[in-house]
Amino acid sequence: MNDRAGRLGVGILGAGRVGPVLGAALAGAGHAVVGVSAVSEASRDRAGAILPGAPILTIPELVERSELVLIAIPDDEIEALVSGLAAAGVWQPGQLVAHTSARFGAAVLRPAQAAGAIPLAIHPAISFTGTSLDLARLRESYFAVTAPAPVLPIAQALVVEMGAEPVVVAEEDRPAYAEAIATATEFSRSIVAQSSAILTRIGMDNPGAYLSSLVRSAVDNALASPGSWHGSAIDDDRNAG
Repeated sequence: MNDRAGRLGVGILGAGRVGPVLGAALAGAGHAVVGVSAVSEASRDRAGAILPGAPILTIPELVERSELVLIAIPDDEIEALVSGLAAAGVWQPGQLVAHTSARFGAAVLRPAQAAGAIPLAIHPAISFTGTSLDLARLRESYFAVTAPAPVLPIAQALVVEMGAEPVVVAEEDRPAYAEAIATATEFSRSIVAQSSAILTRIGMDNPGAYLSSLVRSAVDNALASPGSWHGSAIDDDRNAG
């Protein structure tokens, strides 16, 4: 347990691009990172760079030692993981369990909730690089938060502590939310890739640098007048980074 009042011992389950960055943000707010799970060499290197000194733990060790377990793994792995840990009797009463998936609300954490844990869904609407650059982006971002009403303020408070703004998304609206985020992200990447390829073909050495200001200003203009666009993907693109 963390001795500082209101501070949590945080376990980061997953060392992809998202988990270590959010762990660092929570550490910056005064929480203690008790460990991170990382299997591949790349994930261990990433965890070491963003969370220096944080021990690499097995998943059961991580859950047993943490007051807040942050699950930052691929969507299709969450349900099986949470259920498996419940079957093993690892979840603890009063423990906070949060995942970072856009697709799911708190319902996917029901096996942990049945064991007395508090389920939270907090999705950061930015495109992560997996580096410390993301910490500055978090302070300009939004999180979709979903949780049972009595504990929703906990999810909102965690987001605020990371410097972002929480936006409540209902459980039943999570699939539509995930679709909007995916559409905005994929559309943005596709258009930039196509434009960069064209500029490369005409001999431009650094098309990314050339397009940077153009794309940012175009998106900012679209966000300033969202009614001029059909649909909401452009509006959500600001949140997706």
